[in-house]
Amino acid sequence: MGITTTDTNAGKIKAYTCQFCHGSNGIAANPTYPNINGQNEQYLYQSMKAYQNGERTNTMGKMMKQQLSSLKNQDLADIAAYYSTMD
Repeated sequence: MGITTTDTNAGKIKAYTCQFCHGSNGIAANPTYPNINGQNEQYLYQSMKAYQNGERTNTMGKMMKQQLSSLKNQDLADIAAYYSTMD
């Protein structure tokens, strides 16, 4: 990941658009969207990077790539840390 520290409070702020699909608590209301609460931090980060890089091209790939396009690595790491701490 290359990030030495993460900030879950910053992740909460940065994740404001994530909640529209993944829910404010990381549990998606729509069953076609994944629940991301409590997921492994590294997995979340790598998944977001894969969307950003166009490596995930499933149905939601283009939408996710657009959503993540303006975020930097630190932003992704903070968001991943935030959702990984949820129960």
